[in-house]
Amino acid sequence: MPGMTDAPAPDSTPRELGFAMPPEWATHAATWMSWPANDELWFGHLEGVRAEFAQLIRTIARFEPVRVLVRDDESAADARAQLAGADVTYHRVPLDDVWLRDNGPIFVRRAGGELALTDWIFNSWGGKFEWHHDDRVPEFVAGQLGAHRWSLPFVLEGGGLEVNGAGVGLTTRSCFLTDTRNPGLSEDGYATLLRDTLGIEKLLWLDGGLENDHTDGHIDTITRFTDETTIVTSVEPDEDDPNHEVMARNLLALKKMTDMGGQPFRIVELPLPEGYLEGAEGRLPPTYANFYIGNGFVVVPQYGDPNDQTALDILTPLFPGREVIGLSSREIIGGGGSFHCITQQQPAGTVWPGV
Repeated sequence: MPGMTDAPAPDSTPRELGFAMPPEWATHAATWMSWPANDELWFGHLEGVRAEFAQLIRTIARFEPVRVLVRDDESAADARAQLAGADVTYHRVPLDDVWLRDNGPIFVRRAGGELALTDWIFNSWGGKFEWHHDDRVPEFVAGQLGAHRWSLPFVLEGGGLEVNGAGVGLTTRSCFLTDTRNPGLSEDGYATLLRDTLGIEKLLWLDGGLENDHTDGHIDTITRFTDETTIVTSVEPDEDDPNHEVMARNLLALKKMTDMGGQPFRIVELPLPEGYLEGAEGRLPPTYANFYIGNGFVVVPQYGDPNDQTALDILTPLFPGREVIGLSSREIIGGGGSFHCITQQQPAGTVWPGV
């Protein structure tokens, strides 16, 4: 593909070499995260945010190793103090923020178990915040692992894309088709790009996401694959809520979609939190769909809301063999995202250094 760098040959794409993005439920080697450091970005709530990060990391570390990026001496000391005894490795690297799902690498793997990574441009969801340090994180991770890296001249955030591990991808028009990401890149253009880079053979589109979402409607805040044939999607029953119409359109679209074999997906409805949450920048986008799937567990954000337990009850049977755990994200959501937004899985595999 034109524009790729660090590739074994100028025209060799990940797909041509047999690589594809595994689903999140595939076995992990580790979870990567960044430790929060900037009190201004958290509107004076950094202490509470760090407490929720610590609880999340300690929970994940019960099941798989966690690799935490820290940006300075204070962050490193705080993280080590709060995470003492947990299965955590620390990496010192300049950072702007913590949304590693979006600024981190997207790993790809091939049938032999060899693992490499793709490195996309991160521009903070269309230039909304500082991003230049965060945009270099995939290069850093590749260096730490000794992994081959495809450096791609396109903007893409991991939270904007869901895969089922069987050739199907899911995204939103409101995010991918903004003119602040890849101007002029059409739905067909994205389909070709993601087939060549991540092995997605069929790209499905929903219209949009939640009100006042910094990301312009990332798919991981509303609609997720839980296995190859099951999709859980957010719904808002209150017809007066601005999220109602968009979620209803998404639900109708999903019911018409099919997998690679032409079979309809099983669609499971997941309520949004009942309460209206407001932060320093207006309405917040709390959602239960921003869960994170790991080795033997699923962590689900909780907000002190009447629908917290309902969400756990809906999600638990969708993940047989995994412990479904609810953890507080009331402070983290103040920054605009939750558990999936701040994690990035490294799939199990033998690191491939390239040729």
